[in-house]
Amino acid sequence: MSSPMQILECWLDEAANAGGPATTAMTLATVGDAGHPSARVVSLKRLEPEGLVFTTALWTRKAAELRVNPRVALVFHWAAPGRQVRIEGRAEVAERELAEELFAERPRSHQLQALVSHQGETIEAIGPLRTRLDALKAEMGEGPIPCPEDWGAVRVRPDVVELWSEAADRLHERRLFERHGTEWTVALLSP
Repeated sequence: MSSPMQILECWLDEAANAGGPATTAMTLATVGDAGHPSARVVSLKRLEPEGLVFTTALWTRKAAELRVNPRVALVFHWAAPGRQVRIEGRAEVAERELAEELFAERPRSHQLQALVSHQGETIEAIGPLRTRLDALKAEMGEGPIPCPEDWGAVRVRPDVVELWSEAADRLHERRLFERHGTEWTVALLSP
């Protein structure tokens, strides 16, 4: 039996080869200390045999919620091939070296934006941010942009993975994988 992570890797490749938009986009759901759920779309930066990695500034709402409650849910959806992956697991800040590596892989414009904008903060206007961005571009020149200390990689270790495949007769295939130690069990769910 293939692991759900191996199947997810194949499905990601197939979605990318099909030319679908934003094939690495995944919805991340967290819960804060007041018990209120919050969801947003993040980009999968790396798929590992034991986890999924995304990046974020470590002072954001999502990072704060992860510190309070590391239990998360992720959802991938690809309309064209008619597939969805639902994941439940635990999130943890990954090693600093991975954050630096992934930051270095970001497009330069994304690196600069991360230094200028504090995502989610209330602002009076966008103009001052653009002025700061222009000044930073001039200051940095073409040299490498260092990874900010408050930038991190987050690894989600799945406990549950549901793979859903659409069927024309609406009898969709739903396979539920559950981790037990180092092993996965699988059950077929009624659509």
